[in-house]
Amino acid sequence: MSEIYISTDVETDGPIPGPHSMLSFGSAAYTADKKLVSTFEANLETLPEASPHPKTAEWWATQPEAWEACRKDTVSPSDAMNRYVEWLKSLPGRPVFVAYPAGFDFLFVYWYLIRFTGESPFSHSALDMKSFAMALLKTDYRESTKRNMPKHWFDKLPHTHVALDDAIEQGALFCNMLKENRGGGHV
Repeated sequence: MSEIYISTDVETDGPIPGPHSMLSFGSAAYTADKKLVSTFEANLETLPEASPHPKTAEWWATQPEAWEACRKDTVSPSDAMNRYVEWLKSLPGRPVFVAYPAGFDFLFVYWYLIRFTGESPFSHSALDMKSFAMALLKTDYRESTKRNMPKHWFDKLPHTHVALDDAIEQGALFCNMLKENRGGGHV
């Protein structure tokens, strides 16, 4: 079975899950040739024992449209994560978690998957686009930022801080990087 790349973006109210909540997440399932197969998104109710981090709350105050988008039609984390597992298992390929940066997004998704479903279709693994860029650009990790990436890696897609929008945008970026890595030339 081939791999399917699950570009995922999360929006949270703090730096770590548990003390803070994942507010929303979006995933875009891409084939290696950049075909967008399916998407998933959910806005989650906050964890009852959690509270927003003050610095994150300050940042959200500067993003009223994104905040409003991630607070509409919230569902329980259990419902969202169980539907997510069903969605992942329905895809035509083995899911590979992809994010920029994976260390942040995967931390939340994995924690929520284990807490609310007891499993992770991704196993313990996540593909970090920043690390992949470091290898492609043959540069230091801290130099492998989006502003230092070649313009031809980017499609004209918005980065809105709405989880699904950002997952789609970053998934296209990943597929363009993958094509170049596999000798497909510039996109």
